[in-house]
Amino acid sequence: MRPTASGRTDGWPGFDTHRAATVNRSQESQAFLTSRLTRPQPQTGESVDMSDTFFNLFWILLLVWSLLSPLFGRRRIELARLHILNSLSRKRRSRVIAMIHRMEAISFLGIPISRHIDIEDSEQVLRAIRLTPDDVPIDIILHTPGGLVLAAEQIAHAIAGHKAKVTVFVPHYAMSGGTLLALAADEIVMDENAVLGPVDPQLGNYPAVSILRAIEQKDKNSVSDTTLILGDMAAKAMVQVYESVYEILAAKLPEDKAREIAKTLTEGRWTHDYPITCDALRRMGLQVSNEMPYEVYRLMELYPQPVQRRPSVQYVPVPFERREPVERGRRD
Repeated sequence: MRPTASGRTDGWPGFDTHRAATVNRSQESQAFLTSRLTRPQPQTGESVDMSDTFFNLFWILLLVWSLLSPLFGRRRIELARLHILNSLSRKRRSRVIAMIHRMEAISFLGIPISRHIDIEDSEQVLRAIRLTPDDVPIDIILHTPGGLVLAAEQIAHAIAGHKAKVTVFVPHYAMSGGTLLALAADEIVMDENAVLGPVDPQLGNYPAVSILRAIEQKDKNSVSDTTLILGDMAAKAMVQVYESVYEILAAKLPEDKAREIAKTLTEGRWTHDYPITCDALRRMGLQVSNEMPYEVYRLMELYPQPVQRRPSVQYVPVPFERREPVERGRRD
């Protein structure tokens, strides 16, 4: 194929025209892109496309809400707790202190952590008792698995030393050190199904009484020095806890009864998580009431466990009402 004088190639009629149209379209596309990239910013009063702006604003607001929503939720729960505490305080004309230990959902990497009686708790409770006048009763709402012996004994002695009446409410359980606090109060109020627990000392993961019994069953020459030292600490812990419980009970019970109860709770008769019911406490000689204020149950609802993916217990959270079946009319 060779070009002719008219500029067209033989065998391809209209080739130049097609090439010129292609070049024009390419130039138009480049000009359009250049105009879009170099388009000046819209001035005030000019109409603009706000779809991108609204889309970005939506995601920003969603991110901010996801960060602030947990904070607002916790603040709302804290205000609800304070409202119930103030309501119960006005109703009973007392200082109300809540010591409730749950699994906490706020923790590192979202892993729940357990709570127990510690030095910080003792500092806060001692301060609350110190700020309470001697003629004002104190009500303590207690829900705890126990904790440090030092912290529990500090709180117990502060409870026993308050001149006005001290009442401990146990809606569910108060084990170990929590039982020591309940014994120090002038009145124990428990739910009918609530329990207390033994107060025998624990050294690490082992009960002190079990360590002593294990050493007694072996030849001392075959026991390591570390085990013997641990046994000496266990023996001291047994005596110390017994004396603390007896001293607290002796202020309100006859000496023989105080020694009997102290021995029962500290000698290691049961495992450390053994539940002591209201009836068992009464058989020991302790006065236990079941007149639990409704506000205590409402307060416990504001201390939920960390949310699980699938609830293990479900029910309709309203009082049950027995309804008679309605008979439907029969057609003749």
